[in-house]
Amino acid sequence: MAESGPGARRREAGAASARSLLLTLLGEFVLPRGAPTWTGSLVAALAELGVEEKTARQALMRTASEQLLTAERTGRRTRWHLTDQGTALLREGTERIYGFGRKVAEWDGRWLVLAVSVPESQRQLRHSLRTRLTWAGLGSPMPGLWLTPDVGKETQVQAVLDDLGVDAYAFTGPLGAVGDRDQLVVDAWHLTDVEASYRAFLADFASYRVGRPEEAFASQVRLVQAWRRFPFLDPGLPAELLPPTWPGTRAATLFHHRHDRWDEAAQAYWDSLEQTSSERI
Repeated sequence: MAESGPGARRREAGAASARSLLLTLLGEFVLPRGAPTWTGSLVAALAELGVEEKTARQALMRTASEQLLTAERTGRRTRWHLTDQGTALLREGTERIYGFGRKVAEWDGRWLVLAVSVPESQRQLRHSLRTRLTWAGLGSPMPGLWLTPDVGKETQVQAVLDDLGVDAYAFTGPLGAVGDRDQLVVDAWHLTDVEASYRAFLADFASYRVGRPEEAFASQVRLVQAWRRFPFLDPGLPAELLPPTWPGTRAATLFHHRHDRWDEAAQAYWDSLEQTSSERI
């Protein structure tokens, strides 16, 4: 049985920021409906996750200041609309979250190798390049060298380089006879940390039991909140390059199974929050 109650909720609220939880709510419940939502619905939903009202309202204002939401006054109350920017951001995130782990493409043994050098004096540029190449799933076994077994990412990598104004050289082909492939993977990606995160996810959500609609709702948000980081942590390597006991596939199966099981009750609970908010004078 998953731990519940005010104490557990406060601990979770400390682990996940109110803004992050708000974005999960927007992507999970507001985006699919294509309609505005009331302040009261969002505040009540965040309260179910242990976020105090003041903090929830601050998260709303911060998200609006980032031009992801826009407010509409209706008497003394406020409804929130997703902006075009907010809609695009959430759609991209939704596709990445729910598409991740569904399919593992067969690997033809080729690599995309990127040779790129940014002067030490340009630290911000170096940081931006590292962050964006890592998000794209590339690993770096040594300074100035990046690689991925997904050669189809060449267009994505080129877009990153063009956006940052960085020159590089790219090569595609199989790994040569020099060096050990397994050690290359170890040096390029921190898979031990990713594996530990998957095992923690499995341990947490395999034990979840829900009954009431509000429990399904809170569990659904926690599930998505926990899963949404894996598309950025996991480079999505083919099975040939992963340890034989890799838990990523089991974690993806658990995520989709739990999400499908809880979705109807969670969506119904959100609708009840919206109904309650709309009836308030």
